[in-house]
Amino acid sequence: MKMIIAVVQDKDGTKLADALVKNEFRATKLASTGGFLKAGNTTFMIGVSDDQVERVMDIIKENCKSRNQLVAPVSPMGGNADAYVPYPVEVAVGGATVFVLPIETFQQF
Repeated sequence: MKMIIAVVQDKDGTKLADALVKNEFRATKLASTGGFLKAGNTTFMIGVSDDQVERVMDIIKENCKSRNQLVAPVSPMGGNADAYVPYPVEVAVGGATVFVLPIETFQQF
């Protein structure tokens, strides 16, 4: 048995949740915040048998796409803020960060 932890951008969260339900996978959905962009994410915890991991990974890939987004950089700490000109920077966001962990024991009460 495996635990799949997938961190996805909020924009992809509902689409992924719907796809998991459609394919009869149960998931626990948690609200989370990214450290780099400080933007909302959705974290899914999905427990599956070993032979289902590849199918869940395919569902995640199909529903969580990377996209470019303009973000304003944060002003430097301790520097002279008057001389700092914040130009927006284009960064790639979205997609998914996925961890697959072995599960030693599973119990449901």
